[in-house]
Amino acid sequence: MRKQMWRLCVVAVLSLAAWGQQAHPILAVGSPAPNFELSGVDGAIHKLSDYSGSPVLVVVFICNHCPIAQMYERRIAQLAADYKDRGVSVVAIEPNDPKAITIDELDSSDISDSLEEMKIRAKYKHLTYPYLYDGETQSVTDAYGPQATPHAFVFNRDRRLRYEGRIDNSYRSEMVTSHEVRDAIDALLAHREVAVTHTGVFGCSTKWKEKHAAQVEALRKIESQPVQLEMASAADLKKLRSNPGKKMLLVSFWATWCGSCIHEFPDFEDTFRMYSVRDLELVTVSANMPDEKNTVMRVLEKMHATSRNLLFDSKDTAALQTAFEPTWESAVPYTMLIAPDGKVLYQQQGSVDMLELRRTILANLPSDYEGFNRYWSER
Repeated sequence: MRKQMWRLCVVAVLSLAAWGQQAHPILAVGSPAPNFELSGVDGAIHKLSDYSGSPVLVVVFICNHCPIAQMYERRIAQLAADYKDRGVSVVAIEPNDPKAITIDELDSSDISDSLEEMKIRAKYKHLTYPYLYDGETQSVTDAYGPQATPHAFVFNRDRRLRYEGRIDNSYRSEMVTSHEVRDAIDALLAHREVAVTHTGVFGCSTKWKEKHAAQVEALRKIESQPVQLEMASAADLKKLRSNPGKKMLLVSFWATWCGSCIHEFPDFEDTFRMYSVRDLELVTVSANMPDEKNTVMRVLEKMHATSRNLLFDSKDTAALQTAFEPTWESAVPYTMLIAPDGKVLYQQQGSVDMLELRRTILANLPSDYEGFNRYWSER
């Protein structure tokens, strides 16, 4: 079984000597804060000058898709709340270009990093701090040089950089023993020098525009994979329902004559491509008649359905439905998410809420740290 931590794109900026080798160097300590004028999830334009009255400004580069960044959302909110009465401003900026993210890099998220998706995350997790988008031009990101998400920059009243690096020393909250950003804020509020001005960062690397080719190549590989279709008997469907394998199983029943099925079919394939590296299997089952196989195959090829695809092998649709699930007596679409032990984790007659489905998957997929799963079950 592949573990989630194997998939994390974790980077560490460990020494000053390494900075000179970076294509996007980190803003040097002592530098003035680069200007920004960016759209936020609140629909407003946020400027550096908006925070001119704050004695300390904290700029944190963070994103939706990175599981390490997700672990810091609540901490950033708490940081902003704890220092609000002392005038400290905390601003989060999303640095990634969504076109530079391959779909398998979304294996720990329900969505990607566009501004509209940031709004979804902010609403879902009740984020109240300014959350700004720089993924389109990355001009602000290039000026600051964040190497990963999260990467924090702390500026004094004169807007000179006095600390940059990690927020604290562990994404696992129970293992945190140092609080570098808080220490820097406290020192500046007390008119003291910041003792530690730089630390290495850990998290998912910044997705720069020059990585566009990787997304294109990943899509090319997906579209070059063969599309296959098997006939499924009642016995096959009964076995499918028991899920005897070791992977989580997502089963989507559909038909070519079902408009809502066709509409959501690409989302199922995307979901499979997002989480297949984390032991999720997708099986699509067409409820078409056996002699409609050619039509079913054309749709599957159009959708580049690289999942396992089945077609009812009998005209007795009711018997085949009953073989899979005796309580299922209605039409398609019909969706079920099944744990390796056969436990039903999600079940839906009719169109699914894809975000709810993905969050259920993420809450239950095996991972090395229970906090990654807990993130998706807590609001």
